[in-house]
Amino acid sequence: MVTVLKRRAVWLALAGVLAGSLAGCGKSGADKPNEGDTTPKELVIKVATTDTVSSLDPAGPYEIGSRTLQANLFQTLLTILPDKPTPVPDAADCQYDAPTTYTCSLKDGLTFPNGHELESSDVKFSFDRMLKLKTPGGPAGLFTSLASVSTPDRLTAVFTLKKPDARLPYLLTTTAASIVDEQFYPASKLLNDNAMGSGPYQLRSYQAGSTAVLGKFKGYRGPRAAQNDSVEVSVVPNGSSLSKAVTTGQADVAYHGFGPGTLDKLRAGDQVQVVDGGSAEIRFFSFHMRSTVARNPAVRRAVAQLIDRPAIAKLAYGDHVTPLYSVVPPGFAGHVEPFRTQYKEPGKVAAAAILREAGFTTPVTLNVGWTPSQYGVRAKAEVLELKRQLEASGLFKVVLRSAEWPKYLQLARAGAYDLYQAGLFPDYLDSGDYLQPFVRDGGLFQNGYRSAAANKLMDQEIAEQNQLEREASLTELQNLLAVDAPVIPTWQGRVTVVAGKNIEDVDRTLSPLSFLYFSPLRK
Repeated sequence: MVTVLKRRAVWLALAGVLAGSLAGCGKSGADKPNEGDTTPKELVIKVATTDTVSSLDPAGPYEIGSRTLQANLFQTLLTILPDKPTPVPDAADCQYDAPTTYTCSLKDGLTFPNGHELESSDVKFSFDRMLKLKTPGGPAGLFTSLASVSTPDRLTAVFTLKKPDARLPYLLTTTAASIVDEQFYPASKLLNDNAMGSGPYQLRSYQAGSTAVLGKFKGYRGPRAAQNDSVEVSVVPNGSSLSKAVTTGQADVAYHGFGPGTLDKLRAGDQVQVVDGGSAEIRFFSFHMRSTVARNPAVRRAVAQLIDRPAIAKLAYGDHVTPLYSVVPPGFAGHVEPFRTQYKEPGKVAAAAILREAGFTTPVTLNVGWTPSQYGVRAKAEVLELKRQLEASGLFKVVLRSAEWPKYLQLARAGAYDLYQAGLFPDYLDSGDYLQPFVRDGGLFQNGYRSAAANKLMDQEIAEQNQLEREASLTELQNLLAVDAPVIPTWQGRVTVVAGKNIEDVDRTLSPLSFLYFSPLRK
């Protein structure tokens, strides 16, 4: 155990930081400082969002607003950088020493903003605490394969697994794996309104539901060093407020809450820049095997043969989403497009042949479920376009049934619909997190689909540490799901940020998990 004497807080230094100006609105390093002042103005980035934050504690609730601040305040052992889909070192270098032993060697000299050294005991404390708290809506469920974390020396943390799990490096890049100061955090409760991490920023001030001010942490040693001095985050009520903030200069950057129409207007103008990035969010339609109609693979394949994804993207979403042909989006390990190769172009003739060979009399009646709020204002337009496509073929009669969340989720899981609208936002950036919810018993979107072959491939990809072999299993599993068609992917979302024209490197802020890294921003 690291002693308090060894890691005494540098309180005078911290007090000096907290007493610093929060109101500076400096420009880039090329600007001249105030005349007679030898200290340049701070480069301040002002951010507006509709996201609310329920907790600054990485062991707490795991929603997007909280993860955005946590990702900027805390450091993880590994991280994922733009255009690099595999984990790279942040606080540590890590490797498998055995299928169930993963060793991380921390960089020497890491500290928290309060002056405490960051050592392996902090890593162990962070994981033990998160798993002990098991916060409802929190991230503890991601680490079910973790047996223990040991600390053979002050810079080494060893993760022992209950069984081989190739996902662990990806899990260690999530905010759930944030390293907290063991002397600052209580072991048995959350610390919702304060933060002490070793990430690119330190917390200067925080008002829940209103504002957060982050200052550059000069002691951060990793690949995400801040290119600005501070970030002021303000929560606004709606998309109109977002648009007003960024177009009037009240905010340099705005994200989360713009409607498609507003984004189109902003793109058409010349006041701001609108930057899109690939999102990890996907949408799909799921069959339920309790339905005698949906249980027949011919029905599922015929629907898969008829769906026109580009038409859904255009007519329902104004091309603000991207057609998707696998439950695993592009850019992830082993990604293929089996729904494109298996079913080619949408076609009535091919779909009719599938149903005819299975002995169906057409039109086949399908009860299709949807929900008006959980999946956004365009959800109704999407199911109406699906209905139009299926009925235009003459092969199906579609009956739409809606319910509000969470009643809708209960009905969908109970098998009240033959086919229902759903969406998935993964917890971490790995292909397996898109597949497990559909294949595993008890998975979030388990619809009664049972496949020994799919479960075998799932076991293989989780345990396989050879990346090429793992990708082969992932590819085979995607192909199998296209043939069986228990779910039909439709589109992948986008992360969109609107920024002033003088803001640089906006594209490097975007995480596919829909939160923002503030450190690249400059002006």
